[in-house]
Amino acid sequence: MGVKQHTAPFTSPLPPFPLPLFSYRETPMYQKILVALDNSSASEALFAEALDLAQATEGALLLVHSLSNQEDNSPMPMATQFDNIYWAPGTELDIEAWRQAWVRYENESLDRLRRYAATANTAGVTTEFRQLIGSPGSAICKAAQEWNADLILIGNRGRTGLAELVLGSVSNDVMHRAPCSVLVVKAAALEVSQQPEVAEVVG
Repeated sequence: MGVKQHTAPFTSPLPPFPLPLFSYRETPMYQKILVALDNSSASEALFAEALDLAQATEGALLLVHSLSNQEDNSPMPMATQFDNIYWAPGTELDIEAWRQAWVRYENESLDRLRRYAATANTAGVTTEFRQLIGSPGSAICKAAQEWNADLILIGNRGRTGLAELVLGSVSNDVMHRAPCSVLVVKAAALEVSQQPEVAEVVG
């Protein structure tokens, strides 16, 4: 008497439609997420995306901002050694005005970080913040290394032409220096949509 064999119907392991490029719900490896913020309008949306990612992965956030003359609203740079500035009538007033502008810029940036951190902690996400000083790319990567970050989340301001040549791209600098994975999000996409367009993920 023969043995009946039952053959299960073949089911393809692949879905009939393409998978999304990036899904927050499928990235449980990111437990320590450093978010590089600036004072642009896109940072609000970038923070919201970071918060959503941290909640999905049960991760922690480190919010950082680098005080730099590369930001549009930062005071113009002046010499670090004031003794080397050529004296002329009114020079001392210019220096004092610059100092006041820099203190205002520093305080406003720090207040913004505090507000973001309070929002995230209230939402149940463990969040720290740091105000950095120096070249943004180097400062961000150093902070990521010291904090043992799994991921750096950063926006791309979309500079082109002369601005890109003179000022460079912070996100590009971070991608080349980072000690961990980097997720670059296009600023233009953040301004028009709640779901950002992923520019590049480097692991």
